[in-house]
Amino acid sequence: MNARGIGLALAGLLLACDGQSPSPQGFAGLGSGAEAFAQVEPGRPLVFPADHGAHPDYRIEWWYLTANLRDRQGRSWGLQWTLFRNALRPGDSATGWDNRTLWMGHAALTGPDGHRFAETFARGGIGQAGVEATPLHAWIDDWQLRSLAPQQDGLGELQLRARGRDFAYRLRLSSDQGPVLHGRQGYSQKSGQGQASYYYSQPFLRAVGEVELDGQASEVEGLAWLDREWSSQPLAADQLGWDWFSLHLDSGDKLMLFQLRHADGRHYRAGTWIGADGSSQALEERDIRLTPTGFARVAGRRMPIRWTLQVAAKGLAVDTAPLQDDSWMATRFPYWEGPIRFAGSHSGVGYLEMTGY
Repeated sequence: MNARGIGLALAGLLLACDGQSPSPQGFAGLGSGAEAFAQVEPGRPLVFPADHGAHPDYRIEWWYLTANLRDRQGRSWGLQWTLFRNALRPGDSATGWDNRTLWMGHAALTGPDGHRFAETFARGGIGQAGVEATPLHAWIDDWQLRSLAPQQDGLGELQLRARGRDFAYRLRLSSDQGPVLHGRQGYSQKSGQGQASYYYSQPFLRAVGEVELDGQASEVEGLAWLDREWSSQPLAADQLGWDWFSLHLDSGDKLMLFQLRHADGRHYRAGTWIGADGSSQALEERDIRLTPTGFARVAGRRMPIRWTLQVAAKGLAVDTAPLQDDSWMATRFPYWEGPIRFAGSHSGVGYLEMTGY
């Protein structure tokens, strides 16, 4: 579970437009009821490339990509690209301003000298933003994620681009492996009460391209991770936020871990161990220990920016450190998100996202 879930709070913007008063529950309203929308149930098969597209019967979903990169001088960079879809009513296909779907885009570039971000919004029904499944094309304004050479799963060759006031990036992404399903064949539980989402990733993307900061361009290459998730009520009402990790191990294996923080301190944890060959194993709460070990003052908040991660069954015990302590996304619904490195029993790079602090 990651910052993509913030998009549900966009319902507050639509409700305000309609003259209603939102009453969110849980972080960003993600625990509020959604009886009119389709519910996430175990046993629904994920179908590709169709599930790369939008799911208008569900209330919230996101297309989310992070990349850990290096330039020719050996400097580390990280970037994020996220498109959120949020709906006030299910199955909305109305055109023009009668459409009650709101889109939000986030882009960020983290480099040796700091962290930059941008945010943009669009109303559905007017062509300003949207997603097509075949071939994959997700866009908001001139930001886009586009399939270049669709394979059976539609994620073999991708192009990514975005631009903010003082930064830009363009990447070409490729992989010869298929998507990875989280949880039980894509059914990813988010609480002991049964809240869940459909969740899959493409964590094997290789990236080459260019980043630009304050007019200075750098050629980069590295690893990228694409996440897809959709739901109608992914959190319980007392879940205050989450801590989410995606790790590229130097061995070629991948690891996704998250914890959803409950008000009473009994947090819900889950994850997926992904072998270098694409095989996957769901991890449960008893498999995972996430311990904050270092803090920094960020945007007036005390943030746990360094962690010890342990997965005993895999012999993993690593300590993480951020590229930039202040990887703060001061967006409409603010959160921390940035590239990390880790060392210990395993080494590598990845991304950390923290919400609700």
